[in-house]
Amino acid sequence: MKILLTAINAKYIHSSLSVRYLYKNCTDLDCDMKILEVSINNHLIDIANQIFDEQPDILAISCYIWNIELVKQLLPLVHRLLPQCKIICGGPEVSYETKEFMNDFPMVNYVVRGEGEEAFHSLIEALIVKEDDGQIDIKGVAKRNEDGSIDENIAVTVADLDNIAFPYDEADIENLKDRIIYYESSRGCPYSCKYCLSCATRGVRYRSLDKVFAELEFFIAHDVRQVKFVDRTFNADKAHYLPILKFIAKQNCRTNFHFEIVAHHIDEEIKEVLKTMPKGRIQFEIGIQSTNLKTLGQISRANPWQEMTDNIKSIMAYGNIHLHVDLIIGLPYEDLTSFAKSFNDVYLLQADMLQVGFLKLLKGAAMNNLTKEHDYVYMPQAPYQVISNKYMDYKTMRYLQIFVDIVEMYYNAGRFRHTITYLIDLYEQDAYTFFADFTAYWRREKLHLAPHAPKNLYKFLADFIQINDRFVNKDVIYEILKFDALMSDNGKFRPEFLPWQELSKQVIDDFYMGEQAQKYIKNYQFKSWRDLKKKFTLEIFNYDIEKALQNKIEKCKNVMLFVYEDGKVSYQQIEQGDIEL
Repeated sequence: MKILLTAINAKYIHSSLSVRYLYKNCTDLDCDMKILEVSINNHLIDIANQIFDEQPDILAISCYIWNIELVKQLLPLVHRLLPQCKIICGGPEVSYETKEFMNDFPMVNYVVRGEGEEAFHSLIEALIVKEDDGQIDIKGVAKRNEDGSIDENIAVTVADLDNIAFPYDEADIENLKDRIIYYESSRGCPYSCKYCLSCATRGVRYRSLDKVFAELEFFIAHDVRQVKFVDRTFNADKAHYLPILKFIAKQNCRTNFHFEIVAHHIDEEIKEVLKTMPKGRIQFEIGIQSTNLKTLGQISRANPWQEMTDNIKSIMAYGNIHLHVDLIIGLPYEDLTSFAKSFNDVYLLQADMLQVGFLKLLKGAAMNNLTKEHDYVYMPQAPYQVISNKYMDYKTMRYLQIFVDIVEMYYNAGRFRHTITYLIDLYEQDAYTFFADFTAYWRREKLHLAPHAPKNLYKFLADFIQINDRFVNKDVIYEILKFDALMSDNGKFRPEFLPWQELSKQVIDDFYMGEQAQKYIKNYQFKSWRDLKKKFTLEIFNYDIEKALQNKIEKCKNVMLFVYEDGKVSYQQIEQGDIEL
């Protein structure tokens, strides 16, 4: 019997944890099982062709919010190509409203509901021995009977996570080179936020620390680029997560570990560990979602704001941990004025990324019980994004979609961080109004109607600066924008409208061929002019940039050296006398 486990990921760089769990937990069964991994960017017929080429007896497909619409197109096509193939679906998108899904797609024979490792194993085991389909009755497995009726059966969880096999081996790591690797050390969440699927299950289950350490050592030994923990709240239990952080801090590796945490579960002992963490070793994602107390109460979320902000500012001050903070648009009682306050509150934390998303009414989430009370209208297909509610009409939502895109391009992408910070300072830290004004310009110029190359973003920002009366000292701003250009993308974008000032060839030759270069560049050795141009840039500035970034304007002609190595950039100001202007 040949079984094809199929994962359709959101992006090529992603990998599927679920199908690897299923595969590794069925290795004791007498069958030919294989994984097919594609992305939603693959054409429908190409995916169907790859499935057809494998000629499986059983096709198992994992169904998530990002792929369910494609899966719905794929199912009837595969059934036409392989009419004798049994089809099993599983995942969050089919674990709820299961009977409706199976009625809509009569080619689906089984649905694994909830956590599937044990239920899927039992189902495949029963099918291998060719047990009569009508006799199959497995917890967590919905089935279609011969008369067309459907037995839903209940969704299940795995009680002991130690019983689940580690989902990766040597071949997996080789195949997933430089992709994101997903991992979990716990399941469940101690909180019951109504917009989240974790509210559907109670309690948290943990994998034993000895197993976790051994598995993390496997990733480190194989030089994995990033391990993204999918634990819903990684720092729910200090006895579990503190030893993991200590373990990671002691490693000598390039692997980055990503965690979703709550900010108020960080005490002084945890902070001492975080201070010792090698730079780039970990990154945190903290869901704030809103700072409106009435909103937070309605969605059953506790945000002790002072404690959270103190801890976030401490983490940012260490300078060694990349931090994301999240907001959600469309929550109950959050109108535009409330959102503006939430946005400004979170912006002031100065996290590395301020991620703003729109509320999605996920199947199985408790938010679905609030749709009438708050007049929710949402997309009928995945991702079920909110279109409007009692507090924001769709015109407002549409405006905020453009607003969010601009935040993504000009704040989160990191290219304009110094310029944007400086401009928002001129708005007296009212980040919402700055981005709102920028959004108004963007819409007026109809820039939201087409995608834009990164180099064009400089021109759009410069145009907005030019017409904005709030911005005095525009020549200072353009110098900062030039600084940002040199700090991003290895300095390859040089917008012609910026005040570039080239040093003479003789001055450049004297600097790099003399002793000055060794003073500023560690382990400097001249190899070739081509190599030098790729790695180093000298640029004249008319102002002291570091002081300008602190709103201290000092006109001072100076030269700055930018060094590009290993995907990173550093800079330093050349002392007077070390280079001739």
